[in-house]
Amino acid sequence: HIPQGPVCTNLGLKPGQRLTVKGKIAPNAKSFMMNLGKDATLLGLHFNPRFDAHGDVNTIVCNSKKAEEWGAEHRETVFPFQKGGTAEITFGVNQNDVTVHLPGHQFTFPNRLNLSVFDYFDTQGDFTLQSLSWE
Repeated sequence: HIPQGPVCTNLGLKPGQRLTVKGKIAPNAKSFMMNLGKDATLLGLHFNPRFDAHGDVNTIVCNSKKAEEWGAEHRETVFPFQKGGTAEITFGVNQNDVTVHLPGHQFTFPNRLNLSVFDYFDTQGDFTLQSLSWE
């Protein structure tokens, strides 16, 4: 059973805006997830840092989901997260992709679903959300 954190709807994030997420990672964390999209069935970005899950160790796996259909997984090997530590992640929405800003690293993930607005955000797994801000 994956713990479900808060769910946000009606965020209204458009290109040029960014969402900053801060929180605490569980001391015995296996993985956590953040989903950004139109709603729970249309996810433009599924962001999943894995400490040790599904055969991945210290890897960030990103994907998109349309209804029940997942896209191709994208892996980042830079892993700036610590078990029991805090995390601050900023998602910058652009016209054609989302820029993920991590401590000391950033990468982009394409907007495969061509979402013009990101209304939905949730967190799941071994992560406790402390603050959420957007500009």
